[in-house]
Amino acid sequence: MGSYHKTMVLLVVLLIVCRISADLERFEQTTKGDGTLRFLVVGDWGRKGEFNQSRVAFQMGRIGEKMDIDFVVSTGDNFYDNGLKGVEDPNFVDSFTDIYTAKSLQKQWFNVLGNHDYRGDAVAQLSPLLRKIDSRWLCLRSFIVNAELAELFFVDTSPFVDEYFTNPGDHVYDWRDVSPVKTYIAHLLKDLELALENSKATWKIVVGHHAIRSVSHHGDTLELVDQLLPILQANDVDLYINGHDHCLQRISDTKSPIQFLTSGAGSKAWRGDVNTSNDQGLKFFYDGQGFMSVDLTYTHVVIIFYDVFGSILHRWTMSKPLLHSIM
Repeated sequence: MGSYHKTMVLLVVLLIVCRISADLERFEQTTKGDGTLRFLVVGDWGRKGEFNQSRVAFQMGRIGEKMDIDFVVSTGDNFYDNGLKGVEDPNFVDSFTDIYTAKSLQKQWFNVLGNHDYRGDAVAQLSPLLRKIDSRWLCLRSFIVNAELAELFFVDTSPFVDEYFTNPGDHVYDWRDVSPVKTYIAHLLKDLELALENSKATWKIVVGHHAIRSVSHHGDTLELVDQLLPILQANDVDLYINGHDHCLQRISDTKSPIQFLTSGAGSKAWRGDVNTSNDQGLKFFYDGQGFMSVDLTYTHVVIIFYDVFGSILHRWTMSKPLLHSIM
C-alpha cells in the first residue's frame, strides 16, 4: 500500500474515532482542589413537593452543607407523571427550583432522563432555556463529567427497554432524535466503551435511570444486563448508580467489584415491594424515601444512604491502593 493510501486510511480511522467520541459531550467540573469529591444522589423526585419530596430536599440541604458537596446527581424521572409539557411548563419551577432551596444545593445538578420524562416533552428538559430559568440545571441524554479524581458517565437508558416500544400501553413516548433506536443504542454503547477505555480517572462511575440489578418493583433490566453490564465489567467501573425503583439499595456484582446503587426514593416510595428471590449480592435495601451521598478521595469511597429524617441507614466503604490511584 502506497503512502497516499495509508494516509487516507489513517484519516478515515481518525474521522471514525472523532465521530464516536464526539457524541458524548464532556463537562469539566471544578472541585475544591483538596483531593476530595463529594456529591448527593437523588432520583424519581418531581412531585411539586408531595410524597415527602420537600422533606427529602430539606435533609439533602442539611447533609449537603455538612459535607460541603461539589454537585448533585439526579437519576431521572425528574417530573411526574409525564415529564414536562415544554420549556415554559411551571412544573419545572414547582418541582425543582422551589423545592431544592437550601444554600448547599445551589450547585450544579447533573440530570439524566427517566422513562416518565420521555412521556412528556423530553427535548424540553435538554433545552438550554431551562438553564436561564435555573442555572443549576444540566440535562443531556448521555454525557461525561470530569471531576478530577473521578469521571462520571451519564447514560440514557430508556431507549434500551424494549417494552416502551413494543407494549407502551396508554403512554406516548417522545423518541425524537432517538430513532432508529437500534442505531442509537449501538452508537451510544460504542461511545461509552471508547470513553471508558480512555479514562485515566481513579474512580469510574456510570449513572443511568434504570437498574442493572434490583430486588424491587422493576427488578433487573435485562436489556442492560445483556448490553451494558459487560462493557462496565470489562472497563473497571467502580459504581453504577440508578433510580427507577422507588427505594434505596446496594447490590454487589458477583463477577466484578462493581457496586449497583439505587437512589430512586426522592418522593413516592413503594413500601413492601421487594423480590427476595432475586437477592444475590444484596447488601442493603430500604423501601422508604431518602437519598444517597458519595464521598471520594484518591484512595477511598464512602457511600451513605439516608432516610427522610436524615438518619443514616447504611454506610459502605471501599479503598484502593494509592499506587493505583495515581497511575
